[in-house]
Amino acid sequence: MVASSIASMSSSNLLRRNVRILLVGDQGVGKTSLILSLVSEEFPEEVPPKAEEITIPADVTPEHVPTNIVDYSSIEQSDDNLIEEIAKAHVVCVVYAVDDESSLDRLSSHWLPFIREHSQGENRKPIVLVGNKIDLVDYSTIDHVLTIMEDFNEVESCVECSAKTLHNISEMFYYAQKAVLHPTAPLYIMEEQDLTEKCKKALVRIFKVCDIDGDGLLNDYELNHFQRRCFNAPLQPTVLDEVKAVLMKNTPDGIRDDCVTLSGFLFLHCLFIQRGRNETTWAVLRRFGYNENLEMSKDYLCPAIKIPPGSSTELSHRGQQFLMALFERGDKDMDGALSPDEFKRVFSACPTPPFSSDIKRTVPTNDKGWPTSHGWICRWSLQTFIELPKTLEYLAYLGFNVHENESQIAAIHVTRERRIDLAKKQSSRNTYMCHVIGMKGAGKTALCRAFLVDDMKKLKDKDLRGNNQYCINTVQVYGQEKYLILRDIDVRQVLDPLQPSEVLCDVACLVYDISDPKSFEYIARIYIKYFAESKIPVLIVGAKGDMDEKRQDYLLQPVEFCQKYKLLPPQYFSIKHNKRDLYVKLGTMASFPQLKHFGLMTNDPMIWWKTVLGIATCSLVGFFVVKALHSTR
Repeated sequence: MVASSIASMSSSNLLRRNVRILLVGDQGVGKTSLILSLVSEEFPEEVPPKAEEITIPADVTPEHVPTNIVDYSSIEQSDDNLIEEIAKAHVVCVVYAVDDESSLDRLSSHWLPFIREHSQGENRKPIVLVGNKIDLVDYSTIDHVLTIMEDFNEVESCVECSAKTLHNISEMFYYAQKAVLHPTAPLYIMEEQDLTEKCKKALVRIFKVCDIDGDGLLNDYELNHFQRRCFNAPLQPTVLDEVKAVLMKNTPDGIRDDCVTLSGFLFLHCLFIQRGRNETTWAVLRRFGYNENLEMSKDYLCPAIKIPPGSSTELSHRGQQFLMALFERGDKDMDGALSPDEFKRVFSACPTPPFSSDIKRTVPTNDKGWPTSHGWICRWSLQTFIELPKTLEYLAYLGFNVHENESQIAAIHVTRERRIDLAKKQSSRNTYMCHVIGMKGAGKTALCRAFLVDDMKKLKDKDLRGNNQYCINTVQVYGQEKYLILRDIDVRQVLDPLQPSEVLCDVACLVYDISDPKSFEYIARIYIKYFAESKIPVLIVGAKGDMDEKRQDYLLQPVEFCQKYKLLPPQYFSIKHNKRDLYVKLGTMASFPQLKHFGLMTNDPMIWWKTVLGIATCSLVGFFVVKALHSTR
């Protein structure tokens, strides 16, 4: 009752595909008659040696799938022809005559070994055993067939029928379709009466994703959410009570606190399969992205998304909401940060975490080095910007598709192209990439790591070690919060050229050591070679600003160089001075890409006011437009 109540809702979630059914068996067992009786709905008076291949449209099949039925004749076809047909078939129906004991014996002596030999490994075909001519006897051969099935686990099911009286003919072809669309072998081990390891692993992940409050149990709300997700209908209270009653009767730890446990969840799926309702478990697995091999399909993990050249990717509002809810659910002690154990539990439904819990050199953390909610969103914003496929993949693992009822593309915002930003002289993006370039030892790493802490004086020598390439935090640009990524460009040799990927960015920060006379020449040459003719804004920074400034061994001193190329004067930086305005300047230059020659603005202070007023006006207009749209709705 429980299995049928739930499974009856699964048909809308079938994997739509063509099914090719091959009928084989000894001569005279009635293979051709079965096909002709199915098509004409009456027993043929004259039966040819072999029926032509028949295609049945989807709308007249039990599973609503286009079906091809192929006959085999030992008179007209050779073994080579048979091997070819087995290779092309999705399922093989082996027909025997219930009134002919020799045809029954040849199931295990010839047909099943022959099919197994020619469909090994991934090409293994599910098999349905069909006993024809049941109208001629008053006994059943099913018990004997069940014994055969114990030795050949590729046999999915068996059925007795009659081509003459049309008894169970449509059921026979339904079982054949079902063997393809809802096979037992990937889910269940008959000998052990238990789920396969792959099936268990998939169902454990599904349980964890559906456990919205993370308490290790599925309460009534979560069960209903699961039911709606898989079968597009609520779980009726009477059925829910039946489910719980079955679990309490059959497995002692299946119910706890009136909720379904993981062991109870797994037991239910065992029960469905044992009662021949494989389609219920398959409907669940497919709804959660699993393919026929019980692996998450590539299309589910990484749906196609179009990103025009010059555009970037950010988390949408819904994406941020989902990830914040995930953080809050994982933060069991509510201390505003994820401890290593909490971090591990958050990603327990994933093959591995998408990034390390030791991320204190990449994002803002608490004093223990644990990611805060702010650092959590920063880290996901970084990954979405630099490695979108991984973000899409892990959003699928974590259940975005389940909780939001949409593809994880809804969690992503594709920005407009950079050339449009340049034309409009303003960017609408929220995440920007800044490349920090300079000689080794110039102070790049200190500049990047200082971006992550409120008090730079707390930075220790060990915080400046490591080879983390990226740091990300937020800056306020005219009252708007923007994510700024600092990428530390590793300089191997001074004369090594930069790769295009090391040049292209939203703003470049060229760093030199004011106490090293040879430091400035490197970034001066870098600017002239890569940035002088580009549209990328550039800020020159003199690091180690607390040390004595040395005259640079270059034909122009830093201030003169900036004047010549119409750049802002060199900005001095030191972790001891605790000045954060440098990062705001970089964020502002990235947000307003027309300010490549930022230094020109220093001659006209009114431009700052005009810019601010322009932004304020746009924001105000946007507010009223949104308000009007909400009123209309």
